[in-house]
Amino acid sequence: MDTDAYVYTSYIRTTPDELWKALTEPELTRRYWGVAFETEWTPGAPMVWDEGDRSTADPEQVVVEAVPGRRLAYTWHTFTPEWAKAVGLDDEVYGVLSRERRSTVAFTLEPSGDNMVRLTVTHDGLEPDGMMRGLVGEGWPAIVSSLKSLLETGEELPEPPR
Repeated sequence: MDTDAYVYTSYIRTTPDELWKALTEPELTRRYWGVAFETEWTPGAPMVWDEGDRSTADPEQVVVEAVPGRRLAYTWHTFTPEWAKAVGLDDEVYGVLSRERRSTVAFTLEPSGDNMVRLTVTHDGLEPDGMMRGLVGEGWPAIVSSLKSLLETGEELPEPPR
């Protein structure tokens, strides 16, 4: 790969407001992603990632942009030994990830026809041949598919086996 961005687009039968809620409200993000965010959703606001029984906070983990119903961007989370252990990463993989630069994810919401939204996820600032780039290439399609299912059917997808 020779780019520092991963881009994924999906069309979801919903409204921009409902999609915004699904991207920002903890009770919804926890359903399709397993993560809830503690933040004010204003540029510069810190973000705490709550996953299961652990929270990850870091001064560089912040909201970059927040335009309700249109665009949301934030810096990607900090990798900690606790996080690595919880998700089953060995010390070598954790070491590689923790040395990669911090990236940013942006969600662009665009109305597309009647009751349809085009969601574009752009995960930028990745190491072009880095491990995180490979992980987000697998992760974003799964997360967005579960988000789409939740909004269109009321049920998120089951977590895929690891």
